[in-house]
Amino acid sequence: MRTTVIIGLVLAGASADAAERLRLADAIAEARARNPALAAARSRATAAAAVPARVRALDDPTFSYELWNAPDFRPDRADNNIFRLGQKLPFPGKRALAGDVAARDADVADADASGAGLELDAAVRRAFYELWGAHELEDVYGRERAIVERLAHIAEQKYAVGEVAQSDVLRAQVELTRVVNRHSTQALAIDAARAEMNALLGREADGPLGEPEPPAAPRLPADAAELTRAALASRPEVRAGEAAIAREEAAVRLARRQYLPDFELNVGRFVNPGQRDGFGAMATVSIPIAYKGKYDAGVAEAEARLASARADLRRVQDGIRRDVTQAFVRARTALLQRSLLVSTHVPQAEQSLRVAESGYQTGAVDFLALTDTARTVESAHVEHIMAEVDFEKASADLDRAVGKASE
Repeated sequence: MRTTVIIGLVLAGASADAAERLRLADAIAEARARNPALAAARSRATAAAAVPARVRALDDPTFSYELWNAPDFRPDRADNNIFRLGQKLPFPGKRALAGDVAARDADVADADASGAGLELDAAVRRAFYELWGAHELEDVYGRERAIVERLAHIAEQKYAVGEVAQSDVLRAQVELTRVVNRHSTQALAIDAARAEMNALLGREADGPLGEPEPPAAPRLPADAAELTRAALASRPEVRAGEAAIAREEAAVRLARRQYLPDFELNVGRFVNPGQRDGFGAMATVSIPIAYKGKYDAGVAEAEARLASARADLRRVQDGIRRDVTQAFVRARTALLQRSLLVSTHVPQAEQSLRVAESGYQTGAVDFLALTDTARTVESAHVEHIMAEVDFEKASADLDRAVGKASE
């Protein structure tokens, strides 16, 4: 019965620990639901999507009422009561082109919102693994503290029996103070990383967060060129650039259409007390040729904006090639460092510490060499953790550069 109770408590504790873990997928989902920067980008896209219907519509019709020869403003004494209904009519195609410009602008805003989502995903992943690394470093410093405390105890025992000088005990205390300080201040680094994550999640800076789940086995595509081709085909910035070019092309066509006149039609009803009633109509047309220079300037402006949009797209494509290559190199470098540390440096450092500790107990190794070996072990573990964090952050940047949404 006692064994069953102990097993139950262990399983319950394990379940509680698992429940407190912060999952990357949950963090990304929460950030996408609550992050204000992404919400603002989505709202801008929604607002832009409503513009085309507005600019394609005609101006509001106008209604007017006129009194002629009515000294006291009484309609029944006026010679004429005129009721007019008017409508402005732009030259055919102008409103449609204005709607095309607005529609392409909406496409740009939609692509910007998609890009903001990808940027948020990458930022959450970077912050997530920064927080994970901070927790892991706290564990490393905790293990190092336990090791130095053990070594300090050994030095005190050897000093008590006269096998070593008092300087070994003092060195041990200095080393222990250093490790305790690093272990204690690492909690502040965790708080800083937690604040960054909470900001991305739209929470209070000091809100509680579970310890992040460890990363999966690292994987890296072998070919950066294929990633670059995928990025050029899928990045929202490319879609935004293409939409911007289409918008400016429509704007050029609209600017050239401005040379053509606009119209206004009016229909009137004449109500004449004591006389015959009747109807009237009036048509007006604008004369753009009178101020042709301003329309020439409009065309020049639109063509310059089109050239700028094309140059911007080339700049974005060049930046994508650079971003993919740099992120791929960073990820590959971190992965190679991680593999070397896991397979060689960490095991060798652990073995060196065991040998040095045994040598110190037998007098073959002095305490200074022992502490140097302990620091080497700590450094190897820290480098391992940082290589893991660097790989995950570079992988997040690589997915962002390729235009891949986090799962």
